[in-house]
Amino acid sequence: MTKSSFVADGRAVIAREHEALATLGQRLNERFADACQALLECTGRVVVVGMGKSGHIGGKIAATLASTGTPAFFVHPGEASHGDLGMITPGDLVIAISNSGETPEILTILPMIKRMGITLLALTGHEASSLGKVAQICLDTGVEREACPHNLAPTASTTATLAMGDALAVAVLKARDFGAEDFARSHPGGALGRRLLVYVQDLMHTGDALPLVSLDTTVVDALVEMSAKRLGMIGVVDQDGLLCGIYTDGDLRRTLNQEIDVQHCQIESVMVREPHTTTPSTLAAEVVEMMQRLSINGLFAVDTSGRPVGALNALDLIRARVF
Repeated sequence: MTKSSFVADGRAVIAREHEALATLGQRLNERFADACQALLECTGRVVVVGMGKSGHIGGKIAATLASTGTPAFFVHPGEASHGDLGMITPGDLVIAISNSGETPEILTILPMIKRMGITLLALTGHEASSLGKVAQICLDTGVEREACPHNLAPTASTTATLAMGDALAVAVLKARDFGAEDFARSHPGGALGRRLLVYVQDLMHTGDALPLVSLDTTVVDALVEMSAKRLGMIGVVDQDGLLCGIYTDGDLRRTLNQEIDVQHCQIESVMVREPHTTTPSTLAAEVVEMMQRLSINGLFAVDTSGRPVGALNALDLIRARVF
C-alpha cells in the first residue's frame, strides 16, 4: 500500500457516505414530521435502544437529544430484558435502532413496549422488517451499500442513522425555541456554559476588596491602595461616592515619564476621567469583548447611580476560563 492508495481509499469511503447522506435527505417525508411531532408530544423521556454499532450511535443520539431540550437516555436492549426494562415507563417514547430490523435483543422487548402503550419510533434500513412493521413510525435509514469493501462493517449505515438522529434533534430543538442560553444550562462546565452563564457579579471583587480613593488622595497614597488590592488599578470617587476616574499601572508609568511629584500630586490631576464601566448583570463574555476592543485590562462595575460596587480584571476572567 502506498500513501496515494491510502488517500484514495479514504476518499472513496467519504464519497460513499456522502452519497448515503444525500440519498437520506431526499428520502425524508411526512413520516419525519410525524416523528418530530411525537418527540414534542412525549410527556415522559425518550429512551433509545440499539445493539452493537447501532447502540453506540444510539448513545450519541440520546446524548444529543438530552442536551437540546428533549430528556433522553440510552438503554442496552440486552440488559433491558434482564431488568432494565423497568427504566421504561408509560409516557415515554422509544427509539429503536436496527439496520436489519431483526435484532433479537430488540425484538424480545417489543411486546412489553407495545403492552405499555409506548410510542415506538424505528430507525431501520428495512421498513418491511419485524421492527419496521411493529413501529408506529418507521424512518428509513437504509443505504445502498456500506463503505466497507465487503459490504459488511456498519459504516455508511451508521453514518446515515447518526445524521437522522441529528436531524430529529435539531428540528425538535427549533420547534421548542431552544436557545443558546438553554443549551448552555445543559453544558455548565463547557466553554459555552461559561460564556453564557457567568456574569460580572459572579467574578467581581466587592466590599473591602475594592480599590477606591477620593479625589484629593495623593498619587503615592493611591499607589499604596492599588498595591494592597492587587487589581492593577484604583477607582477614584467624588464626595457623593460616584466613580469619576480610574488610575492603572499603565497610567503610573506615564505619570513617571512626566516627572510628576507623586508625593504631593493629587490623583485627580493624573487620573483618567469618565472611565469605561460595566454592570454586575453584564455577561462576563461581553466584558472580555469590551476589554479586547478597548485594549484595557480592568473595569469597575457600577450601580444605576454610578457608584462602584465591584471590580474585575483580565486575570479574573482568565481564572474563570471565560477569556
